[in-house]
Amino acid sequence: METTKKQGFFSKILNGIEKVGNKLPDPFILFSILAVSVIIASWIFSLFNASVIHPGTGETLAIKNLASGEGLQYILTSMVTNFTGFAPLGIVLAMMLGIGLTEKVGMLDYAIKKTIMKSPPALLTYSVAFVGIMGNLASDAAMLLIPPLAAMVFYRVGRHPLAGLAVGYASSGAGFTANLFIVGTDTLLAGISTEAARIVDDSITVHPTDNWFFNIVSVFVLTFLAGFITSRFIEPRLGKYKGDAVEMDVEEEDPKAGKGFRNAVIAGLLYIIVLVVAIAWPDSPLRGEDGKLVPSPFISGIVPIILFLFLTVGITYGVTVGKIKSGKDVAGYMAEAMKDMAGYIVLIFAISQFIAYFNWSNIGTWIAVNGAEFLTEINFTGMGLIIGYIIFTALMNFLITSGSAKWALEAPIFVPMFMQLNYHPAFTQVAYRIADSSTNIITPLMPYMPVVLSFMQKYDKKAGIGTLISLMIPYSISFLVVWIILILIFFYAGIPFGPGVTPFLN
Repeated sequence: METTKKQGFFSKILNGIEKVGNKLPDPFILFSILAVSVIIASWIFSLFNASVIHPGTGETLAIKNLASGEGLQYILTSMVTNFTGFAPLGIVLAMMLGIGLTEKVGMLDYAIKKTIMKSPPALLTYSVAFVGIMGNLASDAAMLLIPPLAAMVFYRVGRHPLAGLAVGYASSGAGFTANLFIVGTDTLLAGISTEAARIVDDSITVHPTDNWFFNIVSVFVLTFLAGFITSRFIEPRLGKYKGDAVEMDVEEEDPKAGKGFRNAVIAGLLYIIVLVVAIAWPDSPLRGEDGKLVPSPFISGIVPIILFLFLTVGITYGVTVGKIKSGKDVAGYMAEAMKDMAGYIVLIFAISQFIAYFNWSNIGTWIAVNGAEFLTEINFTGMGLIIGYIIFTALMNFLITSGSAKWALEAPIFVPMFMQLNYHPAFTQVAYRIADSSTNIITPLMPYMPVVLSFMQKYDKKAGIGTLISLMIPYSISFLVVWIILILIFFYAGIPFGPGVTPFLN
């Protein structure tokens, strides 16, 4: 009776969250509404002749009225350039040309399957966790591919399949932001961060590499943590599996896939060797002034460099397995990858208008300066502030699950505000990323949760959303706590979060 009541109360909380979240409009409509809200807010601000002193130039900036004649002219004449000139758009699309090609020819799927299925039993849990975290190379696809595959492998070796599904979903969902490589998430968030930072300082650029060192360390820390939680908490709780599983069908492996993967790895290594030689060459054009690597054309050009790496391995794999027979096939697979980005492109149109209106009206600067002054007055400016922001964003995930949409909403407010407190935009971005990733797996609004639940019900027909969330909560809380500890270690030890990136602007 007591257990039933507790489950009922928990279900009511989840249902309440789901009900509120479902009332939110689609992200495109949401940002369209926010853009209109900025127009209305600028009109109200202008009625009171609101202004702010720009912290960089000392210039007094009046809040400009978007509902005025001048504002209407700006809205109409800038709409196209707001969209086409939005920093993340070109960067992300360029990255996806390479990553998408590699995915469409089947190389990423092959690498994921082989890594999990060929893992030694003693290392299986940690292999699944590692592959799950690294799976964001394939973007959201990892959350659909890895959990059922891990469940099947666990079942075959005599372990509880739901434990495999749990670690697969937790690592690919909650560990989404970490990777050993620079991936699409890095370019997308860095572009939005740059746009937000330029509300205060036009000269600031957040590079895709600015969180790289932190992400690399996170991969190994989270891999160990996910494996530990699975072995010590999840599997003992589940006990021995006694059900009759209906195993997922596994596509027949292309006989040339192994050779293709080997050739792709060799081609990738040759590419990296040539790149290293080019950087190390005396007077290399890839180095900056006085031979520095940070800043340098290499760092600034990291997106095309990674694009060519993925094109190299993807084309090599495709040619070997026979999926690419001509240049037409290369273009065709790239076009398929771009089709998958259609929803993102539509969303970016609305986001770009919202941020542009925010910047032009000077509302962003007004909020940043006054917000920073308020935080300073109440003496809430240290790491307590950053931890508070992390918790705030983690809770926001229960209402808005799209990482890019949420950052586009938060960045124009928090990046400039924290810059006024001397925090680097890339540091604020790190805080956002760990909060957003940690609670991905416990929000009922996550679009992949119903799919993962259907995989779970193949092994346990009585499993519901409460079952899945109860399995995910230990991972979610542990990831968030350990990530906060890790960010504190980087902060107080003075470890750079990326090449030349410290928590402070100066």
